[in-house]
Amino acid sequence: MKEAEIKRLLAANLLCVFSIILTTTVPAFFLDSFSVLGTHLTWLCICSVSISALNIVLCLVLRPNPSPKRSSFAHKISRFLKCCIYFFMSCILFHVIVVLYGAPLIESVTETFLFAVLLSTFTTLQCLCMLGPNIQAWIRVFSKNGAMSIWDNSLQITTMCSILGAWFGAFPIPLDWDRPWQVWPISCSLGATFGYMAGLIIAPLWIHWNRKQLTYKSR
Repeated sequence: MKEAEIKRLLAANLLCVFSIILTTTVPAFFLDSFSVLGTHLTWLCICSVSISALNIVLCLVLRPNPSPKRSSFAHKISRFLKCCIYFFMSCILFHVIVVLYGAPLIESVTETFLFAVLLSTFTTLQCLCMLGPNIQAWIRVFSKNGAMSIWDNSLQITTMCSILGAWFGAFPIPLDWDRPWQVWPISCSLGATFGYMAGLIIAPLWIHWNRKQLTYKSR
């Protein structure tokens, strides 16, 4: 395993962490009364768009899983449309799952859907950027010993951390503390965000620590 590849992964992940931090501060210079808690829906939109754009750019620049075959323009358009459909389906799926876990069904529909978009940005979008709209590749990566590169390992860790963070973030909601961050879905979205950031930092460190034990199958 090349140290240069791990350094590239670390640099990309730290850039994502830094961009999330910027979404909490920079908009305040352009939007009146902006705050993560006070204007949470606005922040959800800004964070989702910013991370989506950055992940797409990093994928195009770093090319973590390059295809050995050159594809035609029509194939690239078809692949892009499939990615858009998969992302939208992921948002709907997360929305349904969150509602089944207790989120309001009719009230706060916008809040729930934007939270689902954020979760899809932290999980599904990364899969689409690294693996494309290939469900078999997704199943392979998230199966036991299915990773074929350090990027696959990073994808596993960040996805799990994001979902666990969102789950743990739901614990304070029913408590009668009457805090602003207990309003749906603030604690869940912050939990998912902190989980995602933790995963971005943990992934390259874990890979570096276990680099001698990690072996990857050939594609």
